[in-house]
Amino acid sequence: MLGPVILAASRSDRIRRLISAAPVTRQVVDRFIPGETVDEIVPIVRELTDRGLELTMDVVGEDITTPGQAAAARDAYLELVDRLKQLELGTRAELSVKLSMFGQALAGGHELALANVRPVVEAAAAIGTTVTLDAEDHTTLDSMFAIHEELRKDFPQTGCVIQAYLFRTEADARRLAGNGSRVRLVKGAYKEPAEVAYQQKHEIDKAYVRILKALMAGEGYPMIGSHDPRLISIAQELARQSGRKLDEYEFQMLYGIRSDEHLRLASEGHRMRVYTAYGTDWYGYFMRRLAEKPANLRFFARSMISKG
Repeated sequence: MLGPVILAASRSDRIRRLISAAPVTRQVVDRFIPGETVDEIVPIVRELTDRGLELTMDVVGEDITTPGQAAAARDAYLELVDRLKQLELGTRAELSVKLSMFGQALAGGHELALANVRPVVEAAAAIGTTVTLDAEDHTTLDSMFAIHEELRKDFPQTGCVIQAYLFRTEADARRLAGNGSRVRLVKGAYKEPAEVAYQQKHEIDKAYVRILKALMAGEGYPMIGSHDPRLISIAQELARQSGRKLDEYEFQMLYGIRSDEHLRLASEGHRMRVYTAYGTDWYGYFMRRLAEKPANLRFFARSMISKG
């Protein structure tokens, strides 16, 4: 049960300073976050797309405390869209955004986040790509889904994320699985109370399969966000049973995790999209990657010991 401990550490300024100061940290972080600027990330984008992969790109950073910071986050995404336009990638690279970056938690945050994210969605549509709204902790979801619904009025390709560990998600999935929808299903990476979320891995896995069945049976476009070999196999079988062609769903995995599997799925004709984050405010994102998968924590610990 290390996950909740790591997630708690992700909110600790003292632990943030300790980890950030460790000499080995940058080397390990680079496994998950391959750059801090658009210029640094462009070679990664080219490399992945040249290898037959697609991307969804995330500018990391969630600790927004002022409207000015939210506007800066918007502008960082607009810079990314401009660079993707120059690369002429089209749908090979799309965007993932957390509404907390756009001011969702501030006073008047729902309206502020919508105002900030809309220009990003517009700019993405103008170059032939789209945006997916990432799910955050359960207290933010009603706002996220409302913004998603509003954006889809003009940009129906706008996607959203649902989290299998939340009790509410099966109902959300049935509601969202309509024609033209794009829904990414993940297990969930926030510390949630037992009143709203499953706490045991086997419960979460069962919920994931139930929700994935609903998405595959629906009329939308499921995006399977998982590194779990068993769930990947189940997703392939559910797609076959639902009569879906290879371009009617996709797999999504994080940059730096199971890279060989990325290439294997792509070589079999599956759409395989790599969730690729970049930016300077990497700490929260990095700690959630450690919390999600014990192997990530072991990798970090071994690196700390070997370099200590």
